[in-house]
Amino acid sequence: MARALHLAKKGLNTAHPNPRVGCVIVNNNEIVGEGWHEYTGGPHAEVNALGQAGEQAEGATVYVTLEPCCHEGKTPPCTEALKKAGVAKVVAAMVDPHSRVAGNGLKELEAAGIETASGLLEAQAEALNPGFIKRMRFGRPYVRLKLAMSLDGRTAMASGESKWITSEAARLDVQRLRARSTAILTGVGTVLADDPAMTVRSEDVRDQPLRVVVDTHLSMPASAKMIKEPGETIVFTCSENEGKAELEAAGAKVYMMPFCATDVDLESVLDLMGEMEINEVLVETGATLSGAFLSAGLIDELVIYQAPILMGDSARPLFRLPGLDKMEQKFELDITDRRMVGKDMRITAKVVRK
Repeated sequence: MARALHLAKKGLNTAHPNPRVGCVIVNNNEIVGEGWHEYTGGPHAEVNALGQAGEQAEGATVYVTLEPCCHEGKTPPCTEALKKAGVAKVVAAMVDPHSRVAGNGLKELEAAGIETASGLLEAQAEALNPGFIKRMRFGRPYVRLKLAMSLDGRTAMASGESKWITSEAARLDVQRLRARSTAILTGVGTVLADDPAMTVRSEDVRDQPLRVVVDTHLSMPASAKMIKEPGETIVFTCSENEGKAELEAAGAKVYMMPFCATDVDLESVLDLMGEMEINEVLVETGATLSGAFLSAGLIDELVIYQAPILMGDSARPLFRLPGLDKMEQKFELDITDRRMVGKDMRITAKVVRK
């Protein structure tokens, strides 16, 4: 199963919106077939492994990181392929949270006389697919907020200058986060200040992540660099002005959002992104929108790059969180990982829910 998990990671940047899945087939204590889900629309991990195993799959044990699917999607159900191959046993790391599977795949195999088991290295399997699991269970993507700050918690000088707080090694590491994401989200303030491309500078991606801009008053220029980049740019707004036609003519998609009392409702944004089959969204934005995501309880994970520099008390903060006046209002974090990336410290944390 550990080998199957290793194989599943090969689809980290290419399998979405499907889950990352690996499969190993064993017969007479020897591995006879391996495979992983390489890209959406392509063969699933089990089918790739069965293709390698050939006739040796008969009577074999199949180790797969996610319960085999039992419904017709872009490809035929894997349960049918496993039954046809004559395997003797299927061990799944975790049950598929998809409502059309959810244990039914294992039941179908059992009904065909194939022994089944689940739960082996389940936690590791779940950690591999946080976005797919959250979308299946709650209809929303997994939200990962990326931040870069100085040792004194500042993200830009008072003038807005911020290039570069972190080292080249840290910036390359961010490309890894972008590559595994289905979408990258920012605010219009970042677009107006920096005109970012918001692309993955790597050959290890089939398609560029969707670029998402939260723009309450629709002030994003049609000349924005990201619109010209490969892939798709969408804008969530509360305003329908002349900018909408210009943005759409330039190639962007503009969505008018509901519940716009003052700003774009972020929960509605995530709901719609879930409907778009977005598994993991990487938020790269300024203090105001970062603070709004944090205050609304919408952040699943923070990835903070801390540089060994000091920028002073007039520089811009990590979050804008108005109204925090007492210690009891503080946000507590559970740090899950700390490691050096070049000369910078990368801190991975989750917000402690109260």
